[in-house]
Amino acid sequence: MRTFTLAAAACAAVAVLAAGPAHAQQAQYIAANCANCHGTDGRSAGGGGMPGIAGLSPTYFKEQMKAFREGTRKATIMHQIAKGYTDEQIAALADYFSQQKK
Repeated sequence: MRTFTLAAAACAAVAVLAAGPAHAQQAQYIAANCANCHGTDGRSAGGGGMPGIAGLSPTYFKEQMKAFREGTRKATIMHQIAKGYTDEQIAALADYFSQQKK
């Protein structure tokens, strides 16, 4: 039984590790859509236009995206854009942008 448990744990670890790079790559691909307004890797050009989103905490990012999607945070276009993302995609974006330097 112990051998089975160790083997199952090893398989689970491999599955998690394998999902990591794919998750990060998917997030980077999706994040490219944000560059038009929020700048490359979420670093806004400044000037009072669109806010930079690089370095935001994942929790804050997810809360704001869900607020846009639900219409509780007003915006000119983000409420429409946010509706196009699943919770999983929002979580991936949150992780991605939290790792970007401001």
